[in-house]
Amino acid sequence: MQAAGLFNLREVGGSGRGRMLVLDRSWVQTGQDPPAGTEVTPDTVITLTAVKYSD
Repeated sequence: MQAAGLFNLREVGGSGRGRMLVLDRSWVQTGQDPPAGTEVTPDTVITLTAVKYSD
């Protein structure tokens, strides 16, 4: 996304435990809003939802 000029990214944990995503390699993305393939402007907030591999 950053290569496409999108930098307004927000990461949230999808397990409901309120954990922060610190090491990206420990997490797997499970959702995205707006959905993949949606045309957006560079100032659009993109929310990425992820859960820890161990969950």
